[in-house]
Amino acid sequence: MKFNMQRMLAGLTVLLFCTTSFHVGAQSVEQLEQLRQQASQSNGSSAGATNNVTPLSIQSQRTLPGGSNTSSSVGQYATQPRNGVTLPGEPTISTVFPTQQAMENPPFAANLFIGGFESERSSGLNDNYSIAPGDKISIWIWGAVNYSSVVTVDNQGNIFIPNIGPIQIANTPAGSVNQTVTQKIRQVYTNDVNVYVNLLTSTPVSIYVSGPVLRPGQYAGLASDSVLYYLKRAGGVDFRRGSFRQIDVIRNGNIIATADLYAFFRDGKLPGVSFKDGDTILVRPIGNTIVVGTGARNSFTFEFSQEELNGGVVNYFARPGEFASHASVAGVREGKQFARYLTIEEFEALPLQPGDAVEYVADNEPQIYRINVAGAFAGASQLMVDKGTRLLDILDHIEADTTLSDTQNIFLLRESVAEKQKEIIEQGLQRLERSMYTAPISSTGEGAIRAQEAQLVADFITRARQVEPQGRVVVSENGDIANILLEPNDTIVIPEVTDLIHIGGEVMLPQSVVFNPDATTEDYIAWAGGFTERAEDERILVIRKNGNVAFTQLNEGSLLFSDNNPHLAPGDQIIVLPAIDTKLLQAVKDITQIVYQIAVAANVATN
Repeated sequence: MKFNMQRMLAGLTVLLFCTTSFHVGAQSVEQLEQLRQQASQSNGSSAGATNNVTPLSIQSQRTLPGGSNTSSSVGQYATQPRNGVTLPGEPTISTVFPTQQAMENPPFAANLFIGGFESERSSGLNDNYSIAPGDKISIWIWGAVNYSSVVTVDNQGNIFIPNIGPIQIANTPAGSVNQTVTQKIRQVYTNDVNVYVNLLTSTPVSIYVSGPVLRPGQYAGLASDSVLYYLKRAGGVDFRRGSFRQIDVIRNGNIIATADLYAFFRDGKLPGVSFKDGDTILVRPIGNTIVVGTGARNSFTFEFSQEELNGGVVNYFARPGEFASHASVAGVREGKQFARYLTIEEFEALPLQPGDAVEYVADNEPQIYRINVAGAFAGASQLMVDKGTRLLDILDHIEADTTLSDTQNIFLLRESVAEKQKEIIEQGLQRLERSMYTAPISSTGEGAIRAQEAQLVADFITRARQVEPQGRVVVSENGDIANILLEPNDTIVIPEVTDLIHIGGEVMLPQSVVFNPDATTEDYIAWAGGFTERAEDERILVIRKNGNVAFTQLNEGSLLFSDNNPHLAPGDQIIVLPAIDTKLLQAVKDITQIVYQIAVAANVATN
């Protein structure tokens, strides 16, 4: 018998080894490493164990009722809450609800469910809490009679005190318990007896939450908790399917209260309900909706009853902006597209239909706008003018000292012109990018050169895009001022009288020098140290004090100006632009044009 047992154990060992080898051979390298780690851990844990293993040394996986078991819980029933941990195959919100994009206009009052109705609940007892069966109450009687005990409210709503009998206190507010019990005791003990009664604990109730909520189910709370507390525990109302206006509390098949979250959001009103075990909070399906888009303080999706479907109610909840003058309504009427554009007053009387979309528009044409004044002047720096005001009309109201203000070279800074200049520069930069990145390559060497050129051009484009144009408008010439129409937020610049000429750009010493009527452009550049190695000495930019732009160039030893004005004047700026190396860059024409545009629009020279 012993021999047969040894042979059987040996055969079993061989079988186990072969089976294990077969499975190991089918594993990946990572799985093999995991098996080795598990084997080493198993060996380490059993190193200190004795080799004499008997059936009595094996711990049983079963325990007697009430006994403790510290072994693995696999295969046993859980006796503690799972705390949100789902079981394999159990439905979750991600599997029940399909993934949806965020609503552009969420429901009105939806932010109630990110409040602290659940997490910030007070742990103290509420004076308005209604006593329910199971609550514990402490009673002290002293004087002629001494008695102290903790009694429990029975299923009939009574507490029992010896020599007094049952006292009905169910549905009594917690703040009135002391008074109610004391009155009953004093009916028996009329003299020399003092009584003190206190509610120790309140019994939780179990409430069902159903309807279009995220996590319908059964939730525990206090009888005095609000409807919002239980809705928050259930995840809140489903925005696309649930109603915020009709949330019923049902008891024994009858509706005992209805909550309107709009009334709570606007007026702080919630139904006062003392919940009981088995009550149901039922969220009804969503009703008629109106979507309010832009132009309102409350741009949400609103839910209205049939009687509330009119523009006046929408105005009350949406609250149009201060400057909103019109309302745009779009929807469907009798299967056809419907659209109206009405004033706010006309919109109030308009009947609406479910699904209508409303937008508020500030369609007030400005009749008065602001004009800024800068430079050498006296008085206010901002003026309010009527629509249609022209430049000469406003100059009569600006105080200036003729000895300090150069009123002959006034110019404007206009936002619309600055935007147009920015757009023109951006178009030129985009053309330059296309020409560089789409140019054909005929050889490997040319490709390397083009790659270097592309990097240089990219650096130039990055710097060029950072330049902000001034939006300068030339309105004066030889003392004459154009009486142009002013636009909102225009800036009238009155230059100061100056005796300087400013030289900048590609010169050795950019500076300002005193104006000399006998000096030429070449003289001023020489006083600024002369040209740098990167200077474009054949075309020199001159920005006149009035904002006009001219170019000078050397022609057979003499200086010629492109604006037919052969003289410089105090306040003019001489800007020497950088030269473009034609040996390295192929898009010389585009870059040169952009450099000139930036220099004129922003009054700077791009390095």
